[in-house]
Amino acid sequence: SSLAAMIGDLKAAAGLKALNDHLSRNSYVLGPTVSDRDFEALKQIGKSTAAYPHVERWIRHVGALQTRNAGGSLPAFSPVGRPVAVEATSAPPPAKAGKEKPAAKAPPAKAAAKAAAEPAADAAVAAQAEKVRGLKAAKAPKAEIDAAVAELLALKKQAGVEPAGREKGKSEPKAKAGGKDKGKQEPAGPVDPAVEAQGNKVRDLKAAKAPKAEIDAAVAVLLELKAKAGGGKAAPKAKAKAEPKAKAKAKSKVKPGEEDTKGITERKDDNFSEWYTQVITRAELIEYYEISGCYILRPAAYFMWEVVQRFFDSEIKKLGVKNSYFPLFVTKRALETEQDHVEGFSPEVAWVTKYGDSDMAEPVAIRPTSETIMYPAYAKWIRSHRDLPLKLNQWTSVVRWEFKQPTPFIRTREFLWQEGHTAHATDKEAEEMVYKILDLYVANYEELLAVPVVKGIKSEKEKFAGGKMTTTVEGYIPTNGRAIQAATSHHLGQNFSKMFGIEFETASKEKEHVHQTSWGFTTRSLGVMIMTHGDDKGLVLPPRVAQIQVVLIPLPFKDQPLEVAAKKCEEFFKELKAAGVRVHLDDRNNYTPGWKYNHWELKGVPLRVELGPKDMDNKTVRVVRRDTGNKEDIPWAGLVERIQTTLETVQKDMFAKAKANLDAGIEKLTEWKDVMPALNRRKIVLLPWCESMESEEEMKAETQKEVPADVVEHDPEEGGAPALSGAMKALCIPLEQPPMPAGTKCIWTGQPAKRWCLFGRSY
Repeated sequence: SSLAAMIGDLKAAAGLKALNDHLSRNSYVLGPTVSDRDFEALKQIGKSTAAYPHVERWIRHVGALQTRNAGGSLPAFSPVGRPVAVEATSAPPPAKAGKEKPAAKAPPAKAAAKAAAEPAADAAVAAQAEKVRGLKAAKAPKAEIDAAVAELLALKKQAGVEPAGREKGKSEPKAKAGGKDKGKQEPAGPVDPAVEAQGNKVRDLKAAKAPKAEIDAAVAVLLELKAKAGGGKAAPKAKAKAEPKAKAKAKSKVKPGEEDTKGITERKDDNFSEWYTQVITRAELIEYYEISGCYILRPAAYFMWEVVQRFFDSEIKKLGVKNSYFPLFVTKRALETEQDHVEGFSPEVAWVTKYGDSDMAEPVAIRPTSETIMYPAYAKWIRSHRDLPLKLNQWTSVVRWEFKQPTPFIRTREFLWQEGHTAHATDKEAEEMVYKILDLYVANYEELLAVPVVKGIKSEKEKFAGGKMTTTVEGYIPTNGRAIQAATSHHLGQNFSKMFGIEFETASKEKEHVHQTSWGFTTRSLGVMIMTHGDDKGLVLPPRVAQIQVVLIPLPFKDQPLEVAAKKCEEFFKELKAAGVRVHLDDRNNYTPGWKYNHWELKGVPLRVELGPKDMDNKTVRVVRRDTGNKEDIPWAGLVERIQTTLETVQKDMFAKAKANLDAGIEKLTEWKDVMPALNRRKIVLLPWCESMESEEEMKAETQKEVPADVVEHDPEEGGAPALSGAMKALCIPLEQPPMPAGTKCIWTGQPAKRWCLFGRSY
């Protein structure tokens, strides 16, 4: 309908206030012209719009378009300061002869270029293009922009319009392999429908600026389809070249299709961020999702989480902990009960404000943690000392929205975790519970994931908001010199029980508040393990968490069919499986042995067992370790026992290697001048400290100021934190303290030092 009709409807319904409210929430793409009738209708109400700023802005917007009459070059109207979606578009009313103003001057070159890429004859395409520009101008969420771009591409395809930069009706020249003439075209031929469909998918992903890993995966599928159809070849494996780190990022920007999308093309030490992204995607642990900071855990990753889950769940049950489940949502009133707590989490809280098209009467938060969800129930359930201790745990997910640099597993907007909450009659019981859980977290990392950690206590500044004390296990990534908070166990004291009224009657009939703990362990642990053990070939998995511990590969020979070795491997497969070994038989005959070796090395399988013609003659198998590459020929007799022993050896050796790296990564210093050089050598530092919050802030600021520009490596893309940027912070005060000589001074203030504290750059 025309603008005049729409304005009339709104005025009849609820007057200018309704129109103003409507325009404050929505945007409109206007037709290429505005009739005098419509503009006059706006002018009639324009005299009384002082109290309605959105109506005034809209009138000026329409007036500007009518004056310019520029064929749609004016951006869509949108509310100020809000991400918007285009709610309605309509074709312009037919022009009346003699009443329309003369055409304005041509729009600027940039607008003209955009207009040239969109056929003016197709109103739907033009309207959707305006919608995309409006969203970008309003800085709408990326997912919303991507969805609008995808819709635009679909409309263009329906209208027979090629993407920008390609002439309609003409095919794009193909670059031939081997560096041949780029401008020459391949002979035209029938295109396989599957290849064409996948090619369109790749183009759509690129146009929508999808994550690189998603584009690479789509390109890999396209290349395979082309190879099967005879229309292309698999991309050649890129040759590794030594090059300066400054060029590492440029190297990672090779166009998809020109790089190896199956193996790992980046060196861990040269481009840690891109290496990590390739490993987690090409080893099929993670799939990127359209919402930034959210990821799909694929079966191989979720299996490892289940192993950790089973171990920890069985151990806490021995401590009398029971599993439960509490709701995902928390009211604003409950969340704000403990002010220090909510202030610590407020930047990360995601709120639900609408259901369908209606506003919520009261917004509800999606849990960032569950203290404020669980403790009102604790106040109902606990009445007497006989109700204590109460020990509950839940396996769930939480959402924490505010962060700058998402990194799969390490820092995500939604993550899986367990969170335990206990209530005790005495402070001593609560403290004992805190340290028992901390020991279980150490066991998770060191016994299952083969990752060494440092047990310690957080500083006052770094402790859990609203808690009495936070204990932690801290990991260390030698490649980029960053520490990482691996898990925490909090002593909450009586602060929360006083806020939520959790009281019990003692045996002497007195009322007391309970002493509480809370503790959590997350899927971040998997990222720490990957970063710690992975190498330039891909994953290196500890046997205790690997979904496949052993892969059997029968080898063909020119005068002996594959079936002979494959049959013997089947026997080994059954024996190993019966012994509890997680084993896989790769007897595919469409891949070479070398391809299989690379494939299973990328996936981190701890042991590879090869059986070829010579092995058949000698009644042996060749066993290759993923962690070291060492090879050993083992007789068939006693094979199962030798495999089991070797798996345990691999587990212990991986931990020992990582522990040596951790020990070498900690430098004990007593003079400030040595701190920055150590940090820039990718170390974490053990310093004598007075433990004042002021000195902690000052040291953090000083190390941020002293970061040399020539050593900072910052890559804002998802994958890994910058290697040498950022200030240092207090990681923990280690529970195992080195001797401190009498008279030792704080490294910053010169006051008497209380304890040694571990400082470093951190995720």
